[in-house]
Amino acid sequence: MKFEEALFLFSLKNVNFQDIVTYPDIAIPEGMTTFICGESGSGKSTMLKLLNGVTSPTSGVIAYANKDIRTFDPITLRREVLLVGQNSYLLDQSIRENFHAFAAYRDMEPSSDEAMIAYLKACSLTLSLDSNCTLLSGGEKQRVFIAIHLSFQPKVLMMDEPTSALDDKNANALMGNITSYCKQENMSLIVVSHDKSIAERYADHTIFLGGRA
Repeated sequence: MKFEEALFLFSLKNVNFQDIVTYPDIAIPEGMTTFICGESGSGKSTMLKLLNGVTSPTSGVIAYANKDIRTFDPITLRREVLLVGQNSYLLDQSIRENFHAFAAYRDMEPSSDEAMIAYLKACSLTLSLDSNCTLLSGGEKQRVFIAIHLSFQPKVLMMDEPTSALDDKNANALMGNITSYCKQENMSLIVVSHDKSIAERYADHTIFLGGRA
């Protein structure tokens, strides 16, 4: 599918955030992988928080599914449009116990062991579910955290610098698996990344903020 043929998932028009960042008018296609790239301080991470209502614009209009984002119930919006931040918040327990704890927090049935293994595989991990998260590397914790978010099956998955703790090999393995998984599940993917090579390889559509640096 070409960008010109896609339905718009989000659109931003005349959006300003606290007179710090003024965004160009932006359209994000549905069912595709969109990368947001740009200079430090250009508002990339803030844009993700604007898209799922964690924070609100000072002025302008953000539309989700052709409706003003302000008309959505905030909790419903954040469950449909799920943001995985740069920091991984895991309990000092096993991977299985973390999956179960996050599911309970959302009043969801826990995933089966088979499903959890599949989510980990989608994040390029083959760890035992009994592995204690305190013993994992930073990159492994990051990928377990993403896998837990995949288990929530959102309509839109947003990730802020998901490869920041990974070497090139693992970064490419993660993004290759995640983009394939999201296409298979008809999940729209939005990624903030400073890595130009990753964006060029996996993006269906790229948004540049603050220039093309």
